[in-house]
Amino acid sequence: MDLQFYGANCLTISNKGTRLVIDDNLSELGGKSVIKTDDVALFTGPHGVAAGARITFDGPGEYEVSDVSVIGIAARAHIDESERHSATMFKFIIGDISVLVTGHIYPELDEKQLEAIGMVDLMVVPVGGNGYTVDPVGALKLIKEIEPKLVVPTHYADKALKFPVPQQELSNALKELAMEPKETVSKLKLKSTELSDVTQLVILEKS
Repeated sequence: MDLQFYGANCLTISNKGTRLVIDDNLSELGGKSVIKTDDVALFTGPHGVAAGARITFDGPGEYEVSDVSVIGIAARAHIDESERHSATMFKFIIGDISVLVTGHIYPELDEKQLEAIGMVDLMVVPVGGNGYTVDPVGALKLIKEIEPKLVVPTHYADKALKFPVPQQELSNALKELAMEPKETVSKLKLKSTELSDVTQLVILEKS
């Protein structure tokens, strides 16, 4: 299973001919969409059908896509009122590896959500903050609650993209997280046998 990062909260997960594209709103931020024919598009916020994708998911539920199990978990978006749950966290189970993409959620989860999340090998979480998405303090809270083996930060300052609200620089976010990156890679190849029991941080370079 391979992961690649394209800026903002957009990444792809590829496994045995299946490619999942998560939160590709790059064209709305002055970038270029990475969705290709036959891709499965997923959005952690309400979106509707993505042009060019084979199928689109943007809400809670349980789905099967080829060799990938997808669980969409309803969550309070970062800007939602307390009783509203307009965001969706996505958990992917691919073989013996589980990946959680939180999206722009409010960083407080209840027992029901934590139970639905369960064990997580890799968690992808925004760190840009400034009222637009999860900040490093919120990200750290989620890390402590979920206890993933690997963490990949997303949605930080990017000169190539025009965010509605300025996002924190990754270097500043890492200082607040107080986690030293294990490594920086252009593509993350995940194998369950290489995962540590101690939570580690990996930086994915933008493709």
